[in-house]
Amino acid sequence: MRIVRWLVASTVLVAAGTAANAEDSFWLSGNYTQNVPCKGDGSDPAEAKVQISAQEIDSKVGVCTFLDTKIDAKSVVAHVECKFPAGPLMGDITFTMKPNNTVAFIDSNKTYTATLYRCPK
Repeated sequence: MRIVRWLVASTVLVAAGTAANAEDSFWLSGNYTQNVPCKGDGSDPAEAKVQISAQEIDSKVGVCTFLDTKIDAKSVVAHVECKFPAGPLMGDITFTMKPNNTVAFIDSNKTYTATLYRCPK
C-alpha cells in the first residue's frame, strides 16, 4: 500500500512539475490587450483583455483550448477548439512576435487579425 501511495504522489509531483515547466518555456504565456496598448493598471477595457497560457486562450469572446501547437522562438502555430456562446469552433491560428514587442494574431482563414500588447507584470 505504501508503494502505491508513493507512486501516486510521485506521478502527481512529476505532472505538476511538467506543467509548470511547460508554462515557463511557453513564450506566449501572459496577459495582453488586443489592438490597444496595455496599461496594466486596472483601467484596460474588459473586452480587450486576453490571457494566454500553455493550455488555452481566454478572452471576453470565449475560451480556446490548444489541441496542437508548433512553437519556435518567434511564432506559435496552433490548432484550437474554441467555446463561444454561439457554439464550438475548431481552427488554426498563428501568433508572431514582432520587433516592437507586440504579437500579431491571425486565423488561418484571415478573417480576424489583431495586435496583442503584453501587459506589465
